[in-house]
Amino acid sequence: MSNKKKLLAISGSTREKSSNLLIIQAIAKLMPEDAELEQSNGIDTLPHFNPDIDYDNPPQAVTDFRDQIQLADAILICTPEYAMGAPGSLKNALDWLVSSSSFSKKPVALITASLSGHKAHASLLETLKMIDSDIDESTSLLISFIKTKVNEQAVITDAEALAAVKSVLAQLFTKIK
Repeated sequence: MSNKKKLLAISGSTREKSSNLLIIQAIAKLMPEDAELEQSNGIDTLPHFNPDIDYDNPPQAVTDFRDQIQLADAILICTPEYAMGAPGSLKNALDWLVSSSSFSKKPVALITASLSGHKAHASLLETLKMIDSDIDESTSLLISFIKTKVNEQAVITDAEALAAVKSVLAQLFTKIK
């Protein structure tokens, strides 16, 4: 059994070759030796949130997602902005967590990497605070014009963006108990 700290990474984009997935892959290369990154897959397969089926017997996909969150020491969300807001699949996944304590006091880093990203970033910060995650400015990052800052080999090519990502990652790991 591994004693490594477990970081669960969630991409807000469902695209196979999204910039946000590339950022997650770049972060996987930056992980400290005492930590491992696991990528959460399938937020796009979660059913539409329905509070009527949330409490007694939620769908298996929801239970599995909540278990992934619960077992992680920290969460990394890396997301684009769609139509001036959070991607629907990511917002839906977070909605499924509202009634659970999965995110309560859980250290979370939010990286919004998009053309602009300001509106999605602000909205997601409010949602993450509402579900009682441990997030603050030190673990929150907005990377605008992302396509000019990461390449197809999952290398962050912009020195300022790379330094900011490293700082967020370091701050996130200081929050893990």
